[in-house]
Amino acid sequence: MVLFAPVLAGMGKTAPTPLSEVIAAIDAGHFKAAESDIAAALQDSRLTAKQKAAYAFQRERMRRILLDFSLIEDQVRERVRKQIPDLTDAEFAKWNAAGLFERMTIDGRTVYFSRAPSNLFRLSPEALSRRDSQLSRLGNANGPMESPNPHHSEVRDAALAQHTRHVAPRRLQVTQSLTVHADAVPPGETLRAWIPYPRALPGQQEDIRFLRSEPARHKIAPESTLQRTVYLEKPARKGQPTVFSITYELMVYGQYVDIDPERVVPAKITSELASFVAERPPHVVFTDAMRLYSAQVVGDEKNPYRIAQKLFAAVDRIPWAGAREYSTITNISDYTLHAGHGDCGQQTLLLITLLRLNGIPAKWQSGWIYSDVGYDNMHDWGWLYLAPYGWVPMDVTFGKLTGGAPEIENFYLGGFDAYRIAFNDDYSRDFVPPKRFERSETVDLQRGEAEWRGGNLYFDQWDYDFAWKMLPGAGSDKEERGKH
Repeated sequence: MVLFAPVLAGMGKTAPTPLSEVIAAIDAGHFKAAESDIAAALQDSRLTAKQKAAYAFQRERMRRILLDFSLIEDQVRERVRKQIPDLTDAEFAKWNAAGLFERMTIDGRTVYFSRAPSNLFRLSPEALSRRDSQLSRLGNANGPMESPNPHHSEVRDAALAQHTRHVAPRRLQVTQSLTVHADAVPPGETLRAWIPYPRALPGQQEDIRFLRSEPARHKIAPESTLQRTVYLEKPARKGQPTVFSITYELMVYGQYVDIDPERVVPAKITSELASFVAERPPHVVFTDAMRLYSAQVVGDEKNPYRIAQKLFAAVDRIPWAGAREYSTITNISDYTLHAGHGDCGQQTLLLITLLRLNGIPAKWQSGWIYSDVGYDNMHDWGWLYLAPYGWVPMDVTFGKLTGGAPEIENFYLGGFDAYRIAFNDDYSRDFVPPKRFERSETVDLQRGEAEWRGGNLYFDQWDYDFAWKMLPGAGSDKEERGKH
């Protein structure tokens, strides 16, 4: 925080502390100082409503950070001890000193991320080896496509045999719901909800059929909307949860591009590709640290595909771990570079930043994954542009598939499975109709969003659900249901 602010010429008043300095103060854990600056800014009549909203969100960001960082050291230790019954104080201190428990010091008080105890076993092989044997057998609940699966060979073999990249279709029926808690808002108030909805992407997801919604009246955003939703309204009733839901069907395809590195040449950056090699603050920024890391990974390599392989492998080596809410992070790609871990969206934004830094067009996609065996989850991935192949998919979180057939090891750099729905073809894009208040998830859109005239409803005020049914007749006659 600055110790003084300049006096505005001819006005006799000091200007509010710049928003960038308030953000930096929060990132440094100086919440009391930031709150003082925010309060002063909100009282300043010279600021526009939009400027005041930006300051007010930083107050909300502090609240969200405190929801995520809800543990103290003793609580972390006890949660780890439930999985390592003979945990020693020396072991815990060593792991803590190594930064394996994500923490912040806020106004002199050290607090820990609520998922730090469980993340330990993804970040430390030593801790995993010490885990109770019964818990270790449960694993970390990775999805079935994160290791070699017959479906990978199905997609690759079909693409090569049919000389097309879009193969192995699956037809799916989906019901997504958002349920606002009882009495989250006063009875009679109108609740507004946005539920994610896919758009047609030729060769990826097609033949989308909207079936029904609750309530029946709804508004589907135009297909051009990059974060597409179905908008719903419903009055709140005293003592009752408010349920919104949509049901639809679609066809989803696997993809595979057999890339020959020797054919790949630097892409000509046209007006259509220019934005995909550019910085996009706050989450895609070519910082000095990013440039140094890129140089260390890429070295003297000039072939765009081999550069992409090196960067993909480097980010793949960063362990997956449960993530704090994206809205609390100032620069996600920079955070992931320095945190030493990241979830799918954090890894993807880091890879997108590195690819763009090297002149390789890259873009975001995200949605939901599922399987024939009852697994489903939110997931983020991306695309990169390689001449002469055009846009090809990438999923750095699934990464290199080790332990299976060599020909599918690099499946997820140029291919992906038919068990994913894309809701988002970009991140942090406006809704249609627009949301009045700041979103709960300011980057992604998978769970939905809700608000009323009194403000946004955060994740602790509602629940979400994703249920699916595989339909016969397209690639599989199995029928499975999944429910979050």
